[in-house]
Amino acid sequence: MGQFDWFSSIGATPEAVAVLNDQPILFTILLIVLVTIILQCVLIWYIHYATMKPEQKKAKEDKKKKKQAEKGGGAKK
Repeated sequence: MGQFDWFSSIGATPEAVAVLNDQPILFTILLIVLVTIILQCVLIWYIHYATMKPEQKKAKEDKKKKKQAEKGGGAKK
């Protein structure tokens, strides 16, 4: 019994489980890559949000207010 035998319960093939039991560094690399990609996505979103012009932010707020008004819960002027 290796430490990655639980992968077979979620659908991994016996060959994949054998490779992970033989080379556990692959699992570590996979986790590091996934975390790095998630962090890059968050950074890209933050750069997008932080560099928006005030007019762009106001346009998004106006669209939200229009949608709320159409639904009947709009803000009173």
